Parts: sequence; structure tokens; C-alpha cells
Amino acid sequence: MISAFRNAAARTSMGHALTAPRGRYSHGVLQVVSRNSRLLSTTSSLWTPETGSPSSSLSSSTSTSSSAGSGPSGAGGVGHILGSEPEKRIRRSIFYVPGSDERKLKSSLSLAADCLVYDLEDGVAHNRKNIAREMVFDALEASEHRKAEKAVRINAVGSGLEFDDLNVVLRSSRLQAIVIPKVQSAKDVQFVSQMVDSVAPFITRKNVRIIASIESALGVMNLKEIATSDPRVDALVFAAEDYCADLGLTRTREGTEMLYGRSAIVTAAHAYGLQAIDLVCMDYKNDDILREECEFGRRMGFLGKQAVHPRQLEIIQRCFLPTDQEIARAADISEGYQEHSKRGVGAFNYNGKVIDLPVVKWAEKILSRARQGGVTIPSPEERQKILGSTSTAVAASAANGTKDSPALAA
Repeated sequence: MISAFRNAAARTSMGHALTAPRGRYSHGVLQVVSRNSRLLSTTSSLWTPETGSPSSSLSSSTSTSSSAGSGPSGAGGVGHILGSEPEKRIRRSIFYVPGSDERKLKSSLSLAADCLVYDLEDGVAHNRKNIAREMVFDALEASEHRKAEKAVRINAVGSGLEFDDLNVVLRSSRLQAIVIPKVQSAKDVQFVSQMVDSVAPFITRKNVRIIASIESALGVMNLKEIATSDPRVDALVFAAEDYCADLGLTRTREGTEMLYGRSAIVTAAHAYGLQAIDLVCMDYKNDDILREECEFGRRMGFLGKQAVHPRQLEIIQRCFLPTDQEIARAADISEGYQEHSKRGVGAFNYNGKVIDLPVVKWAEKILSRARQGGVTIPSPEERQKILGSTSTAVAASAANGTKDSPALAA
């Protein structure tokens, strides 16, 4: 593994031998260093120490967006970097793999997670950080394309470890995302994005997304600026254990003590076109608790869940897909809306309930998630079997404008 890392480092042009900075931001010059403190590349004046804000040399591709909708589907989102509509990545499960455990790194490549996160932070002892970086780099290079998304969780910005983490892993052409832990402000995200522009291979840097982990009261209070901080931000993660520790909360099975934080993250994520990823189920051997957490999280609006054990993946992957009944109902509503729209009708009856545009939007989101998960939308005949014999008949009578359809268009 070490030889692969050294070969990659040897291909990198060497810069001037300056002392590597420590702390949250550099003064005038940000120096990207390797594990042995030899400078591999240098970029000028990324941060202005007087103001703590990005200087004029910032790349236009990662300029800060303070307007709403800066996520993937909004103005200034990932599409701004790519120059077109970005690839939609499904993240029903985010699975953490300790970066210093060679056996787990190898076995992770066969797992069915949507996103594999090689961990350099909490999952690695301090005296193993250096070797973990090399092992994670080699794991990235050995991974195959078109399978799980490959991400790395670095150490927190300001820890003094993040420079070395990023300088190593960003050189992999197969890295697809960076998970930033303990994000508390926009500057944490912007720093990492600038490192991507400085270190990652030019041909692949545009594909590197940022997943921001919210782990504190300050992080929750600054959700808007974090969510809109950089076009690369693609998802917000709720880290329950650190959040509870920061607020002095007592963790319970019901999770009511975390309801505000979770709701705030879901709301901010959806407001700015990002994904919301729910907490880790610590009772990894209890399938019932895991299933309860998944179902509650999905009802709250989370689109995925973190996992720390392979046995959790099957339940998580299944729970964060719409059910057969939801998909069938959504397809009925979508088709019913299209038929009514042709006749200039805005609201209609479906199984005794009023269907208007907000419900149609819900249905379209359900169908979109199903397609992202590889689910085939059932035909009308298949939907009739799933929902029962009355469903299609009622929808059809409404579509035909019979007396079952309420006079709501007027």
C-alpha cells in the first residue's frame, strides 16, 4: 500500500520547502503538505487573515453563494461546477469504514452501501493517522467505478490533521466526496473546497462533492450559511452522539431530545436542494430498533441513514426506498393529474381524497426516489393488484369526469 502512495506522490510536482501552517486557516499562503511535512504544492492567498474571508484569488467555480437554492438543484449548486445538470447520487446508506483496518477496507468493496466513507477521524487512533491516510488512498485507487460512491471523512477543520488528510486523499482520481465532520460555519466548507481545487486532479475535481456533518448547537444555528456556503455541498448529515454531548442531552430510544436538531437539518437540506442523512443506530444488533429509526427518519424527511455495521445495510437500503403501495399511489396520482390537466382541471378526487398540486409534488418526489433506487414504476394493472380493485376504478372515474370527481376546478 505504501508503494502506491509513494508513486502517487512522486508524480506530483514539488513546490518550495516552506513550513506547513497549523490551525484553522493560513496567513497569506496555504501550504498543502504530505505526512512527512514536505511541501507538495502551494497556492497563494486563499484566506485573508484580517477578515477571515476568502480573498480575491478564490476560484470562481467555488464562489460563495448566499442565495437560496444553492444546492444541487438550485442556482449556484453542483451544476454550476459541472456546467450542466449534475449527476444525482442516491445515498440511502452511508457506511463508515475505519481507515486503519486493512481487513475492513478490503471487505467494504463488496458491500451494498450507496456510499462508502473511509474514516480518518473517530475511527482511527491518533498514532495511526499517518498509516491510515496511505491505506485509504490505496483503497480508493483499488476501488471500481460505477459501484458505491467513494468518500473520505477527514479530521475536523482546525484539528491540525486536516491538511495532511486532504493532501493525500484528494490526489486519488476515484475520490467522489469528502465528509467534513464538526462543521460549524461556512468557512469550514469553503476551506475544504479550496483544497479540492488546489490538490485534486483537474480532470476529476469537478466531481468531488462535500457532505457536511452537523454535530453541535452552533452548527444547527448556522445551517443556512453552511448549506449555501459552496456549490460542492451536496448533503447534510446529523451526528447524534456529538450533538447530544455538545448540548448535554440524555440519549433515549424515542429520540425526542434530538427532534429540534433533526428537524432543522431536514428543513435546511430540502430548502437548499440538499440531501438529509439521519443518525447512526447504535444498537446495531437490534433489527427492530433499526427499522423503527429508519421509518421514523424517513417520515421526518431524511433521505438516508448512516451505518457502522454491515448487517444494518439491508434494512436501511430497503426502508429508504418508497414502499410498493406508495409508489403505486404516487403513479396513480401523477397520471391522474396529467389527465385532468389536459382538461384544465386543477384538483380531483382520488379514493375519496382531494388531490391538488402539493400532493402531486409529493407523488413526483416518490417516483423520482424510486427510479433513483432502480425500481420500475408499476403499470396500471400492476398498481391495481398492489392497491386493490377499487383504486384504479376510482381514479378512472375521476379522470372521466363522473360524479365521483368533486367540482373543485371552479
